Amino acid sequence: MSVTVVPLPPNGTSESTDFLRRMASMVSGRNGEMLLRAAAMIESLSQRAMTAERLCQRQQEDCARNAELREVADLAADALLKQVGALRVELAEVTARAASTRAQFDEERARFEAERSRLLGLMQHAEAHVADVTGELENLRASIDDFNETAVTVPIEVLRLARAQFDSLSEGFARKGDVISQAMSEIGACAIDQALAGTGEAG
Repeated sequence: MSVTVVPLPPNGTSESTDFLRRMASMVSGRNGEMLLRAAAMIESLSQRAMTAERLCQRQQEDCARNAELREVADLAADALLKQVGALRVELAEVTARAASTRAQFDEERARFEAERSRLLGLMQHAEAHVADVTGELENLRASIDDFNETAVTVPIEVLRLARAQFDSLSEGFARKGDVISQAMSEIGACAIDQALAGTGEAG
């Protein structure tokens, strides 16, 4: 839920408290004391209001960053779902080709089974990634409301270390030919880059 922050008038509180203190200096006894208490209370409430305004602004910025991260996770889930669909189509095509080549069945059977196993493994691997990303996305959505009450701070060095680890993972997956895991690592690195950019510490 978004909240519009309305800044307090810059001089309104000061003028009011100055007026109350001048009035207090002109009256004596209980009335003067009450005027001084009112001035002090106005100043205290003004400070609390300004603090609340700053906290609200900070929480709005955190919510905006969380929305960006959620969008990245949505895009990653969509990409993985498309890969699963493509693998299903490819598997169906391989099955159809095997059925239409009965005359060469004995020769093609071993290659067909190997290809089918590879595709099934890739599909299961992709589906597992989709499940993981979907679970993380649900957790992220569930935690967005919590950011309206608390803010989590992560040291910049920790983010940089995590960024380097994602790069290392991406290179390792690329060497192994694991395109899906490589894409997941690159998405994680992109999310950290966005977080670093939001702190002014990118690069």
